[in-house]
Amino acid sequence: MRLRTLLIWLAVVPTVAMGTQVTVSAQRLLEQSAQLRADVEAAERVGAPLYTLMVDMQAERTATASLWAGTAGSEGELRVRRAATDSAAAEFRVLADDPSRSFTEVTRQLDRLAAHRQRADTRSGAADSTLAYYSEVIGKVIQVYQQEFSHAEDAELAQASRPVVSMLQATEMVAREDTVLALAGPSGELNFVGYDQFVSSLGAQRYLHEALIVPHLTARDERFYERVVGSEDWQEKTRIENAVLSGHKDTVSGIKLPGEVSGWSSAHANFSVQMTTLNIDLARSVLARGEAKAAELQAEVAWLIAGSGGGLLAVVVVVVFTTRSVLRRLHDLHERTVTVAEQTLPDVVARLQRGQTVDPEALPAVSGDRDEVGRISDAFARAVAVSVDGHRQLAAERHGFGLFASGIASRTGNLVSRQLSLTEDLQDTFGHDEALLAQLMRADQLTVGMRRQIENLLILAGGEVPDPHTEPMRVADLLREAAAEVEDFRRIERQALDETSVEPSAISQISHLLAELLDNATRFSPPKSKVVIRAELVADGLSVEIEDRGPRVTPERYEEMNGRLHQAPPYSVLAQNAHRLGLFVVGHLADQLGATVTLRRSVYGGTCAVVVLPAELLLPSEEETPREPARREPARVAATPGAAPAAPAPAAAVPAPAEEPEPEQLPVPEPVPEPVAHTSAGLPSRRTKTPRHAPATALAARPAPASAPTRPALPERVPQTHIADELRAPHAPETQVPQDTATPEEVADAWADYEQGTQTVEEELRRDQP
Repeated sequence: MRLRTLLIWLAVVPTVAMGTQVTVSAQRLLEQSAQLRADVEAAERVGAPLYTLMVDMQAERTATASLWAGTAGSEGELRVRRAATDSAAAEFRVLADDPSRSFTEVTRQLDRLAAHRQRADTRSGAADSTLAYYSEVIGKVIQVYQQEFSHAEDAELAQASRPVVSMLQATEMVAREDTVLALAGPSGELNFVGYDQFVSSLGAQRYLHEALIVPHLTARDERFYERVVGSEDWQEKTRIENAVLSGHKDTVSGIKLPGEVSGWSSAHANFSVQMTTLNIDLARSVLARGEAKAAELQAEVAWLIAGSGGGLLAVVVVVVFTTRSVLRRLHDLHERTVTVAEQTLPDVVARLQRGQTVDPEALPAVSGDRDEVGRISDAFARAVAVSVDGHRQLAAERHGFGLFASGIASRTGNLVSRQLSLTEDLQDTFGHDEALLAQLMRADQLTVGMRRQIENLLILAGGEVPDPHTEPMRVADLLREAAAEVEDFRRIERQALDETSVEPSAISQISHLLAELLDNATRFSPPKSKVVIRAELVADGLSVEIEDRGPRVTPERYEEMNGRLHQAPPYSVLAQNAHRLGLFVVGHLADQLGATVTLRRSVYGGTCAVVVLPAELLLPSEEETPREPARREPARVAATPGAAPAAPAPAAAVPAPAEEPEPEQLPVPEPVPEPVAHTSAGLPSRRTKTPRHAPATALAARPAPASAPTRPALPERVPQTHIADELRAPHAPETQVPQDTATPEEVADAWADYEQGTQTVEEELRRDQP
């Protein structure tokens, strides 16, 4: 879809949605207004008859109680009250024909009125049951009244109608008090049931007045209510109620009421009229509020329709102008972008690759516009600037890193070659001293570590680790070879849980990767703790776990390191972290091997490195052939007095001088698996193999020293055969070293250069510490 169509739809969809919402809202408001008007009309039509029926039923109930108590003149009063009740009931039955109203229960109760009147006339049964019938009918009337005035769909009107219903209930409680006192009759005595009814009614009506009526009255209704409760008759009512509560006397048959009850009838007749007036005013107030609410809803609908119509018209106008403006600006932006992408940017990149400078005016500039199209233009300008900066930085980085790697590798490679030669000479000369031999082996181990650092530089410079292996290697041997590269190899515990082999072409890379992780684990964990490396087959290939007990590392730090390990980091990051080459080397090796390396928290609190090698690098056990000796382990076999005979010496081992054949008669042995030998100092012996580019005569051994005729001669390390091809100096035939004729000043300068190089290496190691 074109952008023009999308913008039109962007306007049409909200417009239709807004129109639909306005229609639904207007319809709902109109229905609510109509319902309010219907409720107000029904309340005006039903409210008066219901209230009249309630009042007449209360009066008839009191007259019936007086008749039952034998009060003089009660029969005539009862006839009058019954006639009023019949008239109110007949008017109510006319309203009961409406099926939508809940009048059925009241009508059913009124059908039983004649039977209860006959029981009162004949005084059959108990007076309490007959009076309870009247109370039940009145309760049903109040319930219908509450339903008609509830207005549940409008919270404001429902709140306003609560005092009306509560006032009716309070009036009923006072009427029940009047009935109970009338039942006492001329004797002024009540049974216990009647007294309990009086106390319950008194408590209920006081609670209703205090909790549900007074707090919800308006200011006008509250003033009228205060006049009623402050009148002489209401005060008389309160005094009589208090007298009944505190001044009654218990008798054998019931409760003797105090003499103050004689003034109840006149007081009740006066204040009941005032309460009736208040009830009617409250009901009319609710009806008037409902009518006003209905009118307000209709006005709201009118404003809603008018405002929505104007808003929709404005939306249409704005969309038309906005669409034209946006499309025009986007077209201009497109033209500028195509020009930069097809002409400007390729020219700039070409100039940078040639090492030429770039004119900043040729690149798009950030204008600082704050609207959307302007921000897109600025974002493109920033993207172009970042791209140009990246190419510029990449060119400078390549040049600088090449110089850095070549310089360090050259100087360090020379030092390593000299150090290995010196170590070999010392081992051959003093090999009979076990303690000294152990120290020389440790020096040899450090030198091998230096050689690994040189290979790190080659890897980071884009080269590859030389791999002289031609046969597969078992995983157990691969773990041992990687551990032998580490200075503190005694702390490493190896566990090869599955028998499998590794492709020859990947042995050196995998060994170097594992050696870097093992070296990191031994250096950053307590000196006496173990570092465990275990390997086992998993679904994706071979899993190698290296677990240490080093210091705690934060999750954020793990996330940062794993980001460098899961993908080969760029050299721009390496330039900022030159003192942390290990992660970069592991990341590049993992990228070359297609392996994944993940660092996580160990169960022992340290770090666990998980390396998953792909299945393409593995070979089944049955297909394995004897591997050739590891390229990194030239033999250092030290015999001890009384030791068992050693295993057969490898091809490079030197026989006794008397049995030494001529160089041209030396046989060329086939590669065979070799056992792992150890010296008496606990150091693994190194093994040698014929280098690919070294002549056979290079393996000629030197005669054993005359001072140790009983010890076999140590094999000779061939210089520069175990380092990278790039660092290997041209092999020259061994010549007689002339006597050193350097002056003391020249010797001092050479020793100062050596100390400076040693201090530089130690400083780099210290920076690697956490």
